[in-house]
Amino acid sequence: MLNDLEIYSTLDMLNNAHLDVRTVTLGISLFDCVSDDLERFKSNIKKKIRFYAKDLVQICNRTGEKYGIEVVNKRISISPVAVAAAPFQENEMVEIAKTLDEAAREVGVDFIGGFSALVEKGMTNSDRALIRSIPEALSSTQRVCASINVASTREGINMDAVNLMAKTIKQAAHKSADKDGLACAKICVFSNIPPDIPFMAGAYLGIGEPDAVINVGVSGPGVVKNEIEAALKNKEHGLDLGRIAELIKTTACKVTRVGELIGREVASELKIPFGVCDLSLAPTPTVGDSVGEIFQSLGLESIGLPGSTALLAMLNDAVKKGGAFASSHVGGLSGAFIPVSEDLNIAKAAELGLLTIEKLEAMTCVCSVGLDMVAIPGDTSEEVLAGIIADEMAIGMINNKTTATRIIPVPGKGPGEQAFFGGLLGHAAIIDVKNRTGKNNFVKLGGRIPAPIHSLKN
Repeated sequence: MLNDLEIYSTLDMLNNAHLDVRTVTLGISLFDCVSDDLERFKSNIKKKIRFYAKDLVQICNRTGEKYGIEVVNKRISISPVAVAAAPFQENEMVEIAKTLDEAAREVGVDFIGGFSALVEKGMTNSDRALIRSIPEALSSTQRVCASINVASTREGINMDAVNLMAKTIKQAAHKSADKDGLACAKICVFSNIPPDIPFMAGAYLGIGEPDAVINVGVSGPGVVKNEIEAALKNKEHGLDLGRIAELIKTTACKVTRVGELIGREVASELKIPFGVCDLSLAPTPTVGDSVGEIFQSLGLESIGLPGSTALLAMLNDAVKKGGAFASSHVGGLSGAFIPVSEDLNIAKAAELGLLTIEKLEAMTCVCSVGLDMVAIPGDTSEEVLAGIIADEMAIGMINNKTTATRIIPVPGKGPGEQAFFGGLLGHAAIIDVKNRTGKNNFVKLGGRIPAPIHSLKN
């Protein structure tokens, strides 16, 4: 239960610190839609999405108005299409993506995730068909998002899949060249992907999940920043990094309770189970809603400077501890995101050269996502791109954590130029990549990098 002081504090977060429910994501299983007839399969998909999601937006809006808490995004995640659509070929996968896009538009959601494949140990014919369809599927749709899991602590890294994803990302960038490679902003390559992510572009409904479920994503970088600044301004006695970590933890607890309240009510209205609350400090391009600004509040001139990795580690851990105390059902990613283009402060650090791709990679060892919304030069070779992806997958595999890449090789642009993606995706300076047009014979060897010894937990 909340005491009066906590209630007043939460109200202040709502009124002055950008506290909102970032996304309510309705997970829908497609496994009972399966058919080897494409038209029947597409029809089954539409019927099921309409059945479960027809009232989603209306109920989210009504619930938000009831509590005075905005539900910013309403989204859908589905079973991995590579599994549900196993009989189909590449061109048919594109048709399925267009059907998903149309269904998402009809029910009023902004994104639908789950154009996905899990290939950490190997690829089936349908996995390959889906991956090869991604450039056309994502460049010809607006709402469809793809996630491909190519590595795990349990299975190692599938380097054949890494190489194929590098090629796929380059093709997707080319097909959306007039929009600075926007299609790539809807592709996540994962290590250790969770089955219940509500945030895009990584969301999908994992095998073992219910037929339908509500997962909630709550964000609060502006809230954390305001709480820290208030404590520093008031010169609270004994305020050191340990006390600040406790403050972040307490704040995360309050934010998680808000998210779970909304999620459970929406689930109850839809008459489906509530799944998890994903408390992730996910920034937006709005001033005051930035993870990077938290770094400045704590005394660093900019994210990317020495001390950034330690600060991010403290922030990420405190957020997880607060969320875990507030709810028994915390899931998804839950931690701190550092998406370059989606955070004005982080984008500025990249533009000034204070945040390099090497420092970003180091910071991903302790954050919840990875190399997220990173714009790189369009002439970066497939082999070098595959090397970047493989490095990030290795961080996830060895550290037994989720990590990912969402990288955009911007066609026709080079280091220091700006890439513009619009809306929530924001804009960013293109970060230079060392030896970007060179070769990488290591990744071309392919095969599977074995799982680490600590994967043998049994």
